Amino acid sequence: MPAQTKPLKTIATTQQHLPIHTIQDNLIVLKNSSCALVLRVSAVNFGLLSEAEQDATIYAYANFINSLSFPIQILIRSQKKDVSAYLKALADLENKQKNPLLQDKIKSYRAFVEKIVKENEVLDKKFYISIPFANIELGLTQGMAGSLKKTSAPSYPVDYILERAKTALYSKRDHLLRQLQRLGLKAEQLNTQDLIELFYNIYNPDTADTQRFTQTEDYEVPLVGAAVKT
Repeated sequence: MPAQTKPLKTIATTQQHLPIHTIQDNLIVLKNSSCALVLRVSAVNFGLLSEAEQDATIYAYANFINSLSFPIQILIRSQKKDVSAYLKALADLENKQKNPLLQDKIKSYRAFVEKIVKENEVLDKKFYISIPFANIELGLTQGMAGSLKKTSAPSYPVDYILERAKTALYSKRDHLLRQLQRLGLKAEQLNTQDLIELFYNIYNPDTADTQRFTQTEDYEVPLVGAAVKT
């Protein structure tokens, strides 16, 4: 009697374990019917400001927080910076430089950067503000909203969620942009491509530098293949 073979087990993709249902129209739609809009915000080097400028910045930030009538999330993402390409560019510039004095200056600067990198981690920090749209704003009760935490898909059509979310989020976004401008900070809303690449980089740090999306639909494929090198 031939041995029975067990059916192949289907391996769940990463997307199935994430709360994100889709990214569309520059917004994140979650499986529990909630939504979110994300702003990327510039930074200011507080330590380089004068005492008067620091006091003014603190006062402006306090006004910014007090002006909010809705919740936000302030997120900081730190990544170790690879400066090997920069060091190579300096070495090439040093070798091409015919002026001995300038060549020595470049060599000294390159040695300084190499020392800094060896002694300290060079981090690239990016700052984001997320504005949430709660599913209770769709008319759900607290009890109904709580029961959706483990659902695999929204309870409403995505187009309807996006329509309601845009109405609620855009005015909040515009308010934040005005307040951040008073702080001397530049902010912009992440579009669909930006959001997809952000989450891909977060969950795939080892391949993010070598693999890029050619189309926004690529993030929904069941398996992500290796980057093709020609």
